[in-house]
Amino acid sequence: MTKQIAPIRSICVYCGSQPGRDAAHIQAGRALGKSIADHGLRLVYGGGTRGIMGAVASGVLSAGGEVTGIIPEFLMDKEATRHSLGQLSELVVTADMHERKHKMFERADAFVALPGGIGTLEEIVEIMTWAQLGRHRKPMIFGNINGFWNPMLELFQHMRDQGFVHTAHLVQPLVIDSAEGIVPAILASAGAKGRGGEADIISRL
Repeated sequence: MTKQIAPIRSICVYCGSQPGRDAAHIQAGRALGKSIADHGLRLVYGGGTRGIMGAVASGVLSAGGEVTGIIPEFLMDKEATRHSLGQLSELVVTADMHERKHKMFERADAFVALPGGIGTLEEIVEIMTWAQLGRHRKPMIFGNINGFWNPMLELFQHMRDQGFVHTAHLVQPLVIDSAEGIVPAILASAGAKGRGGEADIISRL
């Protein structure tokens, strides 16, 4: 039976807890946060208030939007401060990373990967794996700011060319180059899938 596409009410953003070396990444985080709020959507993210994570949350809150932070107890003083966490609309503290990831999945209607490190990569790849296994049909997006994800996208294409992505039709993340284009792409993708068509989907692997 085909899974129904849920309306987009919240967007999960995976990204670095550090700012990185390209100032465009922090700027993109703030811009995406503002766009999420401007579209009346809620941010679901890993709870960090530093780096790109903090920029996204700040962008949402500054524009009057709502933020759900989901963070393991052991990271509360590493990726955030107790005071800054108190500024979030909702804070969920989990026992471990496994519980965090499942709660983020359950509460989000779409997933975005902005620039980040190993943890960011692991999170979005797991979401893609679940899509390949038919666990969900929620939109998945690579925010390819200044070509950050190009090496990873090339690896994905190599895997497909070598015959290791055997259900490629289920693993079709959007690749969006600007922060401002991400939310409109998500809404267009969800609308196209809801109608059973692909015409409005902007860019795919």
